[in-house]
Amino acid sequence: MLWVAVDAMGGDDAPGRVVDGALAAARHFDLGVTLVGPTAVLERELARHADVDASRTRIVEAPEAIAMEETPAAARRKAGSSINVAAAVVARGEAAALFSAGHTGATVMAAHGAFGMLPGVDRPALAVTIPTRGRPAVLLDVGASVECRPAHLVQFAVMGSRYARVALGIDAPRVGLLSVGEEATKGNELTREAHRLLKISPVSFIGNIEARDVYSGRADVIVCDGFTGNVALKISEGFAELIEAELSSTFTMRVGSLLTRRGLRQFHRRVDYSEYGGAPLLGVSGVTIVGHGRSSAKAVRNGVAMAYRFAAERIVERVEQDIAAASAGSRTA
Repeated sequence: MLWVAVDAMGGDDAPGRVVDGALAAARHFDLGVTLVGPTAVLERELARHADVDASRTRIVEAPEAIAMEETPAAARRKAGSSINVAAAVVARGEAAALFSAGHTGATVMAAHGAFGMLPGVDRPALAVTIPTRGRPAVLLDVGASVECRPAHLVQFAVMGSRYARVALGIDAPRVGLLSVGEEATKGNELTREAHRLLKISPVSFIGNIEARDVYSGRADVIVCDGFTGNVALKISEGFAELIEAELSSTFTMRVGSLLTRRGLRQFHRRVDYSEYGGAPLLGVSGVTIVGHGRSSAKAVRNGVAMAYRFAAERIVERVEQDIAAASAGSRTA
């Protein structure tokens, strides 16, 4: 049985929703959860559940937590924080994967410090699954590496392609570079040079795509720096919430939504982050899933399940193999 270390103090509704979701994952999947946080607090949370399976639940003491308003550097200052202790549990081999819905920057720093980077990878990338007109696609980076060099975007493309193959079942993922125009000469220095490097990389590069084409289905993997990706993701989340609010704002809309309830449910599932549970942090030498700060118990459950699947399917090792192959190809090109 695989164990997942859960930062029980990470997230807007921690520890209650985090514990609820982690226990749900332990009930429905062949995994155990190591809850990391103040022991007394977590014992009180566990006491709310009459069906706790002691053989699948552990508590590891962590006296501190990192608040959302703190800087990522807090991960260095607070060695006893729940995210640092949870990452250390995985690094010691006492769990196979890490999940946190807490401070993204602190989670990235904790994972980097505990696991290190894969050979050939300079920067980590957060990869999210997004809906398109056809099959789902992968967008990365969405916040792990705000400042990037062109070579980093090539690494993101290789890692995103592997993720798309394993997680989405896409045999030959088409990679697009997010830019302000389709022409190779468009964009800034970063995208122009990244375009040149991606053309000679081992991925199936289809060229630049504009923001309006992100959801068109033209590309299976969409690559950008973390600043751009995070802005694109947050705009998409806000737009989805606007649509949902507008559909229920008037009587006419409510009648219409009743008539198209099935379609709306399908649409909501495609844009609802809780359905996926989290975003894998690709590039670090350990399975790390980062959940949304507003994660519900359902989102935590799905995020812990994702961490379990990534560990069971040895995603990190597969990404490492692809990066090594890409590095060898670039040396011979």
